[in-house]
Amino acid sequence: MSKQITIVGAGFAGLSSACYLAREGYKVRILEKNEGLGGRARTFQEAGFQFDMGPSWYWMPEVFENFFNDFGSSAAEHYELVRLDPSYEICFGKDDLMDVPADTKELFALFEKLEPGSSANLQKFLDEAEYKYRVGLGEFVQKPGHSIMDFADFRVVKAAMKLQMLTDMGTYVRKLFKHPQLRQLLEFPVLFLGATPENTPALYSLMNYADLKLGTWYPLGGMHKIIEGMVLVAKGLGVEIHAGSPVKSVESQKGIVSQVTLADGTSFATDILVCSADYHHFEQEVLSPKDRVYSEAYWQKRVMAPSSLLFYVGIDRKIPGLHHHTLFFDADFHQHAHDIYEEPAWPEDPLFYVCAPSVTDASVAPAGHENLFFLLPLAPDLDDTDERREHYWELMCERFEQRTGVDIRPHVVYRRAFAHKEFKEDYNAFRGNAYGLANTLTQTAFLKPKLRSKKLRNLWYTGQLTTPGPGMPPSIISGEVAARDIHRSITGAKELSTAKPQPVTDHV
Repeated sequence: MSKQITIVGAGFAGLSSACYLAREGYKVRILEKNEGLGGRARTFQEAGFQFDMGPSWYWMPEVFENFFNDFGSSAAEHYELVRLDPSYEICFGKDDLMDVPADTKELFALFEKLEPGSSANLQKFLDEAEYKYRVGLGEFVQKPGHSIMDFADFRVVKAAMKLQMLTDMGTYVRKLFKHPQLRQLLEFPVLFLGATPENTPALYSLMNYADLKLGTWYPLGGMHKIIEGMVLVAKGLGVEIHAGSPVKSVESQKGIVSQVTLADGTSFATDILVCSADYHHFEQEVLSPKDRVYSEAYWQKRVMAPSSLLFYVGIDRKIPGLHHHTLFFDADFHQHAHDIYEEPAWPEDPLFYVCAPSVTDASVAPAGHENLFFLLPLAPDLDDTDERREHYWELMCERFEQRTGVDIRPHVVYRRAFAHKEFKEDYNAFRGNAYGLANTLTQTAFLKPKLRSKKLRNLWYTGQLTTPGPGMPPSIISGEVAARDIHRSITGAKELSTAKPQPVTDHV
């Protein structure tokens, strides 16, 4: 294949598309705005600590494994994966802690302890969640979502009847379980999807299957090891990667993209253009008005997933009893969700999350130190000031001290804040969102912004604002779906080739 394909953005979706297209023989070039690769999954080092900047939960391991297998490799060739046990801890209040076990028998025992007789409903819940997970991965997420006809296949229509698209998650969970802590355990994965449990389709209990049955994992060396592995595969396939190369404009003639131009004036001719950068920014700021499919009014009506206030923190001591993941649910779960989704505001009494990868991985912090990542989910487009950041830092430190008995503030040797302003600056994130487009019923499947432009015949989109949605595994799948659609448009082939290249053994 002699066609030149240019991909904007080197996150999970962009790297995935690049690898699949390069495997088909296309000449592929990636243009990445930032100096570091990985999009939201970038990393940085400071004061002897290594911080993952974004994703910290490794769920759905088979998606990562399948990706590397497709290129004659395996996840194990790029990083060592360990399963966390407990998967995570939930803090409901002082001395009120729940360890969520990796072992299924222990999980059933936990449910029985809190709500006698609930294990039968847990089995029903997990069986239905597994069905949704398998059908979701096998059918729905593989569709490009051009129109409703993508889902007209009889198998998909039949399966949809069992996927509970019209039942909300809150109602579904409450029918099966009465104990408030069990309800919160099952509802928490949807907190980042972009709506309250009451407004999220019960389809997304598939995330509970990924959580409770498939497990929570961690790649030693940090989450960026996944990106390093994908970059290694891409380079082994001949993909050119240009970091520090923000795209400023796109030239087109008669509905065809002809070249892209960087902020420094450098131009690249291209036959196919793939955007894995922020969809809204690319349409409204990079494309000329004549080439835009969606208006600004359309975008303003989109429901976005949350933003976040993040703190990357290094402290000069260890914290006994700390787990890799701790969810602080010692506040009103539904009020915080209301403050994100219903009446957007800075929450008065928020939930938050702490990741401590140094509990599992000594390589991410100096000896005797702890690497901490604080995340407080917020509504997008809030007034983000230094004063507000400091207020919530103090609040989280106080609640963290109640849980651990340690006031970390005198022990901080490094701290960096990141919120709406940085999401906009670093990723051009629409309204400063952290997780893309909300997975509401009216923004699912073919109702999302389209994978392929209707104005420019050789422009495709991939990533968390289009099919199938936000998150690391969906973004990897999105890249493959886009690559398949591009290959089909050029050759007529319905599938990508299954021929695998020789395993890549060089290092990045």
